[in-house]
Amino acid sequence: MEYNDIYDKDRRLTGRTHLRGTSWKRGEFGLVACVWVHDGEGKLLLTKRAPEKTFPGTWENSGGAVKAGETSLQAIVRELFEETGIRAEAEEFELIDSGKDGNTHFDYYCLKKAIPLEQVVLLPGETVDAKWVTFSQVHEMIANRQMCYVIARQFRRQEPALLARQNQKE
Repeated sequence: MEYNDIYDKDRRLTGRTHLRGTSWKRGEFGLVACVWVHDGEGKLLLTKRAPEKTFPGTWENSGGAVKAGETSLQAIVRELFEETGIRAEAEEFELIDSGKDGNTHFDYYCLKKAIPLEQVVLLPGETVDAKWVTFSQVHEMIANRQMCYVIARQFRRQEPALLARQNQKE
C-alpha cells in the first residue's frame, strides 16, 4: 500500500495521509512531480505509457505522485530512476513551474542530461518505449493525439521555459 501526504488548497500539509487509489475528499490535495529531461540541443526525452495504465500507449514525460514523507524533489529523483533507470542528483533538477489542477498540486522540473537511448531502462507496467524528440515533433505528436492530453497541456505551458534552457551553457 502506498500513502501520500494530504495538502490543503494552499499547499499546506494537513498532517494526514491518503491511501493511493482511493477517492480524495473535498478540500484534500495530493502532490505530483514531473520532469522534462532535455539534452541541451533541442530534444526532450519522452516515454510511452504501458497498455495497462490510464492513457495507454500515449507519450509523456516522467513523473508521479509524491509519497508520504517525501518532498517533490525527492519524488522526482525516485520517479525518474524508476521509470527510466536515469540517475540524477537532486541538485541537477531545476524547478520551472508549479500549479494546481483538480485535487492535485504539481511541481514541474527540468533536467539537462543527454542519455543514450540504449541506457534507458523501461519499467514493466509503466513504460514500454522511449525516444528523444524535437519541440516540433512534440507539437506533431500533440496534433496527432499521440501525447497524453494532460502532458500536452503541461508542455504548452512550460515550453517557453524549456526552450530558454536548451542552449544555456554551464
